[in-house]
Amino acid sequence: MNPHHPEQPERPGPDELRRQFAEEARAERPDLALLCLLLGAVADPALDANGIDAAQIELDELAGRLPYGVRGGRAWASALAEFLGERCGFAGSSADYQRLESSLLHEVLRRRRGLPILLSVVWIEVARRAGAPVYGVALPGHFVVGFGDPSERVLADPFDGGRPMTGQDAELLVAGATGEPLEESMLVPARPLEIVLRILNNIRAWAAARPERTDVALWAVDLSLLLPSHPARLRYERAQLLVQSGQFLRGAAEMEEYADVVDGVEPEAAEAIRRRARAARALLN
Repeated sequence: MNPHHPEQPERPGPDELRRQFAEEARAERPDLALLCLLLGAVADPALDANGIDAAQIELDELAGRLPYGVRGGRAWASALAEFLGERCGFAGSSADYQRLESSLLHEVLRRRRGLPILLSVVWIEVARRAGAPVYGVALPGHFVVGFGDPSERVLADPFDGGRPMTGQDAELLVAGATGEPLEESMLVPARPLEIVLRILNNIRAWAAARPERTDVALWAVDLSLLLPSHPARLRYERAQLLVQSGQFLRGAAEMEEYADVVDGVEPEAAEAIRRRARAARALLN
């Protein structure tokens, strides 16, 4: 090998990226950052193994720049807000909801902009590496982070630069999103795979509003189906997307498979799905 021209690492193909994603999702302790970066590599052909490593290294370096010897949930929340929010400029705005990059961790690290859940992933991963007691909080409509013992309710909003959230702030946020009161179950720390599924749900919603991006919707559904726990209805959604993208036979076959699963519980729904499968096959004639 020519020492002046080191070989570029081979970029894993889509099948290999999905295999790695599925393997990590089934690990005893799934790595949230790695899952988000593998998702990013499926979305962005420019993200190779070097790029994934660089993003992990950046998270390590950010953690290394936090003050040493911080103690207690409130002190950690304050340290992260001052460093990531004020000094590094991680935050979000309404425009970020229109961009697919806002759901991709490597792009959020580059732009320092993103959706609430991706900014929260940055906070969680940086704080965790620094030894902070940190966790994600999947409030309806808006993801935030918590520090210390969950019973203390020390919450911060990374989308707003790390603004501290009172219990009343959280109640107003939930009421605005759902019209319902805040329930204790909403404050339970979110597990890594729940966070990844919610990110994929956001991407599917982004693609659903853009019918020309069936490609994005398809890979987002495919990755969701690789998670050990996912809504069964995603199989039907995938079949519909295949039909939309012109893969009529594959889509019809998957619809029929899903109808067989549903048949025992909802025979009428199963028959309606079979009718759609027949209609999809008819599009070939």
